[in-house]
Amino acid sequence: MTDFSKSLSVSASALQAQSQRLRHVSENIANVDTPGYRRKTVSFEAVRNGPHIGGVEAGPVRLGQTELQQIFDPNHPLSDATGHYKGSNVNLVVELADAREAQRSYEANLKLFDQARQMSSSLLDLLRR
Repeated sequence: MTDFSKSLSVSASALQAQSQRLRHVSENIANVDTPGYRRKTVSFEAVRNGPHIGGVEAGPVRLGQTELQQIFDPNHPLSDATGHYKGSNVNLVVELADAREAQRSYEANLKLFDQARQMSSSLLDLLRR
């Protein structure tokens, strides 16, 4: 595998991993008001085999273990005898920060992918002369 194709492969694997991270962040934001919803997080792992060796991939999805928020609403169908029900453990500030970080990482990997593509294209142009 040439260095150009390897850099494209590594960058593509990072793009896929960041897009999966963004998907989970958007799910968390969409379910911020869903009773009993637990925040999803994803970690990254190094690729040890396959076409993207040296790249990254999204690891298993983990559910947040922080306590669910207790919400007082005696009229809610899920409320207990004290009038409380369990909300979600999603913090919008944390989710927005995660979304911004994932977006910036995605953009950086996209720029790397584009740079490698342009360099390989320029090399082919030079070789044709």
